[in-house]
Amino acid sequence: MATERLISPESRGPEEEAASQSLRPRSLAEFVGQRDLIERIGIAAAAARERGEPMEHVLLHGPPGLGKTTLAHVIAREMGARVHVTSGPALTRGSDLVGALTRLEPNDVLFIDEIHRLPPAVEEFIYPAMEDYRIDVAVDSGMHARTVSVTVKPFTLIGATTRAGLLTAPLRSRFGIAHHLKHYDAADLLTILERSAGLLGVGADGEALAQIAGRSRGTPRIANRLLRRVRDYAQVRGSGRIEPRVVDEALALEGVDGLGLDELDRAYLRVIGTTYRGGPVGLEAVAATMGEDAGALEGVVEPFLLQVGHLARTRRGRQLTGAGAAHIGVRLDGVRPAPADNAALFG
Repeated sequence: MATERLISPESRGPEEEAASQSLRPRSLAEFVGQRDLIERIGIAAAAARERGEPMEHVLLHGPPGLGKTTLAHVIAREMGARVHVTSGPALTRGSDLVGALTRLEPNDVLFIDEIHRLPPAVEEFIYPAMEDYRIDVAVDSGMHARTVSVTVKPFTLIGATTRAGLLTAPLRSRFGIAHHLKHYDAADLLTILERSAGLLGVGADGEALAQIAGRSRGTPRIANRLLRRVRDYAQVRGSGRIEPRVVDEALALEGVDGLGLDELDRAYLRVIGTTYRGGPVGLEAVAATMGEDAGALEGVVEPFLLQVGHLARTRRGRQLTGAGAAHIGVRLDGVRPAPADNAALFG
């Protein structure tokens, strides 16, 4: 369900990644947002370059779609090195990691996405590689077993995860820089959209881009996805220029409202607001009523509704807030709330 929604922060796979490649920043100077992290990385990269050493290992954690993979490529370019991309699930055996590490040139970047999913056996291999640039490989077994130490070239490991709590303490402690990426505010998203519109060669009004930014759920990946969808609509149904009217029509066709909620979000709110009179109600009951998976609702739908204050989690279950009731126009306690100001709620 998460991969099919237009406003899902998850990548839609290689096709979307290829389409987004040209829109990604190529240097720290072009990177918008995450200012504290960018400043720290800029200092660390400059110092490492002057010493001719690899940069410290970096751990990036936070929601999907905020630029963790992009940052890995930017750091590699800042270091004048290559980036080698893999993921935790792809490294199933120690030999997989050995192969990845022995291909690295001095100061290269090894980017491991979903690093929390590294198998324990592989994680044991990575400790000496991160600390001493060596791999201890077991040769033979039983009474003839011995360990051979293989030297690898100095490198920077960048790990990315959406589940930082699942990382083991020994692995986390080996990263010199660890940072939580936050959702972007509307001003930063507008800057990203202005740059993207220029790269796509499409004319756009500032007001129209601000509307897209306000529906992007604080996530650059969603912002660029909506921009491409609006651009197509403007080309076929409009003058080719992105204007406020075009944004409204294009995203109404996709079911994305002024706050960035889609039909699944609104259905979730309506079930709690009408069937269960605003709650509190258990998640399993809501999921059964909707015919959806409870885990998917908790991981995909609820986070943003909690973020914008439309939903509350209580000991007794999920409960609609006044803002949530206003957004779907239902009564709470017999009183019909005034319409919500979506822009104000988005922040």
